[in-house]
Amino acid sequence: MASLTTPHRLLLLQKPTKDLSTLTFSERSSYSVNGCSSAKTQKPLSITCTAISPSSLSTPLELSKPHEKERVFNFAAGPATLPPNVLKKAQSELYIWGNSGMSVMEMSHRGKDFLSIIQKAESDLRELLKIPENYEVLFLQGGATSQFSAIPLNLCKPSDNVDFIVNGSWGDKAYKEAQKYCKANLIWSGKSEKYTKIPSFDEIEQNLDAKYLHICANETIHGVEYKNYPEPKGKDTVLVADMSSNFCSKPVDISKFGVIYAGAQKNVGPSGVTIVIIRKDLLGNAQEITPVMLDYKIHADNKSLYNTPPCYAIYICGLVFEDLVAQGGLEAIAKKNLEKASILYDAIDESGGFYRCPVEKSVRSLMNVPFTLEKSELEGGFIKQAVSQGMVSLKGHRSVGGVRASIYNAMPLAGVEKLVAFMKEFKAKHALII
Repeated sequence: MASLTTPHRLLLLQKPTKDLSTLTFSERSSYSVNGCSSAKTQKPLSITCTAISPSSLSTPLELSKPHEKERVFNFAAGPATLPPNVLKKAQSELYIWGNSGMSVMEMSHRGKDFLSIIQKAESDLRELLKIPENYEVLFLQGGATSQFSAIPLNLCKPSDNVDFIVNGSWGDKAYKEAQKYCKANLIWSGKSEKYTKIPSFDEIEQNLDAKYLHICANETIHGVEYKNYPEPKGKDTVLVADMSSNFCSKPVDISKFGVIYAGAQKNVGPSGVTIVIIRKDLLGNAQEITPVMLDYKIHADNKSLYNTPPCYAIYICGLVFEDLVAQGGLEAIAKKNLEKASILYDAIDESGGFYRCPVEKSVRSLMNVPFTLEKSELEGGFIKQAVSQGMVSLKGHRSVGGVRASIYNAMPLAGVEKLVAFMKEFKAKHALII
């Protein structure tokens, strides 16, 4: 038998020169095949094979070579763009992390290496948001949508009142889900005005016995963002906020909230991680029907390691937190975000009506900028041409249409400037057409 000189040499059985199916068993047993022969004998079949090297194989079996391609500006609402330096660091550590001898994706979530990763991520997040010691930080799964159920299950009983201010689709979904587990009250909704504003808090009548007041701090679909937050009027009412799409985009006074929750895939990491910041005295009161995976106390007692967490996604979040700290913290990040948003909104407002943002100016989101074109039939062409120029995911949410540019922390100023230049160019070509 031919010797195999390396572990990567392959055995090749060549195609027979004659159709063996036409032969009897006796004839087949003595038939010689190119490179492999057998002798008609009562002894075990002896086969001789020819070894070949991978270099002689055809292209489809060869490893593809990496190639460089210019990155696009990704305006997606989520999963969204991530900082290039974070991605490059993750790439460099993908195969082996530190001195562990393995990838983060292969680590035991209870081993010392991953413990150092998740603890560092929490420490940096606490520094960024100045999270007080009497708050727990939980890294969970299930998206922010899972918290629509978890919050009422943990904070109240079926007979308790809960108040909702609904200024967009996500707040509405949270309200509808809470109705299954408590007495959810819709104390204000912007649906009749197509979710384009936030009310004056003094005009809203709250239930003084409400366990919590729920808001969505930034509505991703409609582009409406709270610039300040309501104060619960009930003595024991706590403020709860879905901050999925503006989490870590600006400083926040955590002490004003009982619970803050956010899906990571907008501003701080890949999909798969949900971050919950909860005041410790709110733990331990879950309803009896609460699934174990939705019980905050269980996760707090186990330091987010009750079950296997999304380890690699948490690792990426940690890299993002580290990057935000290095940039000067959330005060510095907020200034950058304001600059980017101002440039884009100015381009819309100064277009003479060719572009229009429906949101009331005082509550326009710095993260998600929705707009329409004067001629709606031009929107498809606008989005298609933007793609050809390296700007993707500008199509508005399917429920509202139009155009939407999500300009999270990781969207560079250059991306917004390129979009604005394209908008002006597109307007110049089409403003007088039709």
